[in-house]
Amino acid sequence: MDKRQIGSLSVSPIGLGCMSMSHGYGPSDEKTSIQLLNEALDVGYNFLDTATMYGGGKNEELIAKALKTRRQEYVLASKCALFSKDGKPTIDGRPETIKAQCEASLRRLNTDVIDLYYLHRLDPKVPIEESVGALSQLVSEGKIREIGLSEVSADSLRRASDIHSIAAVQSEYSLWTRLPELKMLAACEALGTTFVPFSPLGRQFFTGKAQEADKLTQGDIRTSNARPRFEADAFAYNRKLLEPLREVAQEFNCSLAQLALAWIIALPNRAGKQTLVPIPGTKHIEYMRENIAAANVHLPLEVAEYLSGLIHDDKVVGARYNEAQMKVMDSERDRD
Repeated sequence: MDKRQIGSLSVSPIGLGCMSMSHGYGPSDEKTSIQLLNEALDVGYNFLDTATMYGGGKNEELIAKALKTRRQEYVLASKCALFSKDGKPTIDGRPETIKAQCEASLRRLNTDVIDLYYLHRLDPKVPIEESVGALSQLVSEGKIREIGLSEVSADSLRRASDIHSIAAVQSEYSLWTRLPELKMLAACEALGTTFVPFSPLGRQFFTGKAQEADKLTQGDIRTSNARPRFEADAFAYNRKLLEPLREVAQEFNCSLAQLALAWIIALPNRAGKQTLVPIPGTKHIEYMRENIAAANVHLPLEVAEYLSGLIHDDKVVGARYNEAQMKVMDSERDRD
């Protein structure tokens, strides 16, 4: 399987988002998750994504437990500055918090170094230069290898890059969430930063198996923060947008999910190079296997461009997050 670069790190073209095994999408089974993580390495994944926020550190502990003898087989990404306090998401990007969270993550992950460490969210009360300065110090101390940012604007990326090279920016990107195309993808290309799309399957929407919010279990973010597109009326409309995609998937003998992932990994930058590294998440072994197989679906550029026109933000009903979340998301500044 061809590899892609994130700074000095060589990764599989599709990574594994580990969040749903501990957080965000209802109950999960630890035994199944441990099996899934091991099988993921066996079938070609070598890029795992977790965070302090996921299950209050439980997701990091899960990875360490599942893969305690296999640390050298995967590139490990985690995140800091976003965590749960008294049951509510809290952002703290102060240098002392970043350093303390890194130490805690290293302990939970049972590792000496985190390969890629993201600022999970920008703290509006702390200049990004200070937060990235702390991350740069962690690089110097050998505790992290590369620095990443998540859900930031192109302007914030440029400011951060003046302090230290930024290996990756992670933000939501899929056929129905195209915000990064406004400014971020060009900024990443100019700065040599790899863009890492999360929720590349639209929170299960592009699998064709999603349900409206009222039919989902408690604790599923599609019933709260990510609800707008899954409200009954919006979902009924949006689901119709999948029909022409089903025809293309049939033509390429792949699933809807594989088509949506193949679209991302086929997209070239302005230099004609394919660099994006999506990280679909799942807690189901069969879906993990299905997702990595998308690397074998080779879409011609004209097909990728055709898909780009079939569905995008302007055709979708509902915002990607609720109003309160949209107001605090630094990446949304790129719409200005």
